[in-house]
Formats: sequence, C-alpha cells, structure tokens
Amino acid sequence: MELSAPQPTMSRESHLMEITAAYLSGANQPFEVTMLHLDPPKASEVLVRIAATGICASDAHTRSGRIPSPLPCVLGHEGAGVVEAVGENVTHVAVGDHVALSWMPNCGQCRHCVSGRPVLCTAAAPYLLAGTLLDGTTRLHHDSEDVFHYSFLSTFANYTVVPGASAIKIDPGVSLSVAALVGCAIMTGYGAAVNRAQVRPGSSVLVYGAGGVGLSAVMGARLSGAGKIIVIDPVESKRIEALDFGATHIFAPGDDIVDRVKELTDGFGVDYAIDAVGVPAVVGQAFDATVAGGTLVCVGVPAPEARPSFPGPNLVRDEKIVTGSLYGSSRPSTDIPKILDLYRAGLLPLDKMISATYPLNDINKAFDDMAAGRLTRGVLVLDEALAS
Repeated sequence: MELSAPQPTMSRESHLMEITAAYLSGANQPFEVTMLHLDPPKASEVLVRIAATGICASDAHTRSGRIPSPLPCVLGHEGAGVVEAVGENVTHVAVGDHVALSWMPNCGQCRHCVSGRPVLCTAAAPYLLAGTLLDGTTRLHHDSEDVFHYSFLSTFANYTVVPGASAIKIDPGVSLSVAALVGCAIMTGYGAAVNRAQVRPGSSVLVYGAGGVGLSAVMGARLSGAGKIIVIDPVESKRIEALDFGATHIFAPGDDIVDRVKELTDGFGVDYAIDAVGVPAVVGQAFDATVAGGTLVCVGVPAPEARPSFPGPNLVRDEKIVTGSLYGSSRPSTDIPKILDLYRAGLLPLDKMISATYPLNDINKAFDDMAAGRLTRGVLVLDEALAS
C-alpha cells in the first residue's frame, strides 16, 4: 500500500517533529487544530503515524471536566496506525508494522500482570490520569509550553509517541478505522461479556446501554451463544440498532423492567446483567433482574460520589456475584488481535459500529454529533490511504 500522508517536518530551533493535533486549551473549550511539537521516542517508546481514531464519551467527559485530567492536552485514546520509529529496547514491533493502540501499557512484572490481570497494572496506573508517559514527562509541546498526554495515547493527532507496550501489532489487512475502535469501546464491552461474565451458550443476558460499549457487549454475548439478549436504552433508534448486533429483545427504561425481564426468563431473571451506563439506580435494577446465582458486571463508570445499592440479604441468600470490569478484563496484547481475527472471519460486525467519519478539522462537529446522540461511533480519519 502506498502511503500518501505528508511526512513530518522538523523545527530548526528544537529539532522536534512538527505535527498537526487537536489542541484542548482548557475545560469546555473548543478543540483547536494546530501545529504542535513532538519529541522523538525515548527508550521503550514507539512513534506512530495515526491513520484513524475513534471519539469516545470519555474524551467528552474529560473535555467537560467530569473526568479530571491535566490541561492543556491532546485527547484521544482509540487509535490505530503505522509504526514510524521505535526507541531502544523495543523489539515486538518494527517500522512499517500496523498497530492498534492500547491505553493500558502493562509492565508485565507487577503483582497483577504476573497473575494474568494486566489491566490492573500497578506500574502504569499512577500515570494513566497524570497526563504523562511512563517516565512522568510529556513529549508534546505548544510553543514553549508542555502539553499533556491523554491515557498515554493522545490520538487526536497525525503522529504520537506512546509506550511500547501500548502498540499492539495487527494484521495489515485489517481496516485501521475498525482497528482503532478495538482499543477501547469494543474491547470494554466485548470483554465484559466474554472475559468477565464468561457468558455460556444458551444463557440469558441483560445489557443496559446501546452505545459503543453496550453494543460490543451484545456482540460478545451473541458470539458466546447466549439464547436471549435483552437490551435497555432510552433512544429508540439505538434500541433498534441493537437488534442488528444480536439483541433478541429491546425495551425502553422503566420501573417495570425487572418484571418484563422475568417474564422472558420463566420468572427467574437473567443469568448475566451488564451495566454499560454507570447510574446507581440502573445497577440496583440490574441486580434485581439477575437470577439467583447470576452475575452482574458493572462497566459504566459512575460519578465519584455515587453509591450503588441493592438488598444485602439478597446478595448473600441468592449468591449473586457483583463484579467490575475494566477495559474488558482483557489481555490487550492477545485480545486485540483475537477480536480483529474474529472480525475478519465475519463473526463480529465491527465495521457496523462506525456511524460517520470526519477529517481532523471537523473534530468539533464530531463531538457535537456525539453529544446529540447521532453516533454509535464516530471516527476521525487522519490518513485516508491508511485508514481504509
């Protein structure tokens, strides 16, 4: 494939790379597409030319200040592209490799990594919301000012430097627009169903929320062989769309949801409930709609002060399991390629997630469309030749 993107230039004064990025100067400010400077990769880091990047509610929440993050920054944490350069000690990817990016660059050595739960990596966690890379510094600069990273990735730019462990090599035949989404929304929802809930064939699953994460949970449940997949969402168009991804029943939210779910499950309730909303009342309702011995997986992140509640005696008497799931409880280095292999085999309709694509210059319109509920997933295309 011929690569048509313009090559980065170098500043005569600083010898830094000049890149184009969506710069966020402060909370609730519009994005400014402008030139920034980017340091070359240090040891164990990778320079990636971004082909495509998804826009996520987490980006919007950070822009609004709901999720605290240092500013100014370059947002974006769902990205895919091509390796342009590698720092010392990087051997798992090489220049020219196609990569999807993971926002959890696990160290492989801490307690959680060696126990098989890399998304809980204690080495990466302190820096995740600090706006730096793993050495506590930033590679981004605007004039004389340092610019913070976002979730290690900052994919709203045509080039970015990321931790080496964040760059996951993928098959070059996969659309990079699709691969970008696997880095967050798809992994989070799919993994909640497949990795955390471990949905069994013939079982019943209840999913709250039909956005990117919820629909990915639906796809995971369907691939796992669930017999009934019930989706709850207030937006009619999203409920209808859920049917295309594998839902068997759809409902608008309401006080009677538990009764309606039990009517569909012989009075018992579902085997698994997955909450992709993060509202305490929804968590309580999902708990009530789950069968004795069933599992409730909490994926949506509630406000810091939120305290979901459910009857304590029922938790014990019914032996229900209530568990969280971060990033699909995944092993990104193996799960990202696995999900893309399933997509190429026709088993996961990931491309149907993309509602619209935008050039980087239209990023503010893309966020307006997301806020208005017009998108399942919007994708910023930074290199059309690569992204297709």
